[in-house]
Amino acid sequence: MKPQPIRLKELRNEKNLKQEELAELLGIVLRQYQRYERGEQEPSLAKWLFLADFYNVSLDYLVGRSADRTFHP
Repeated sequence: MKPQPIRLKELRNEKNLKQEELAELLGIVLRQYQRYERGEQEPSLAKWLFLADFYNVSLDYLVGRSADRTFHP
């Protein structure tokens, strides 16, 4: 199972987005988003939820707790 920072980068690359674009969507500065991708800083719960919805993946997948991308209520 891959850790969260790698998943953030992989998902961003799948959508052909730049770090700057994600930072803008999240309402944060680029440097802060870069820290998320490197695993140096954790997003708030609201930002985790936004990212999971944005990428259409489960929160467990996004944070590395599951290899299954789909959401199971």
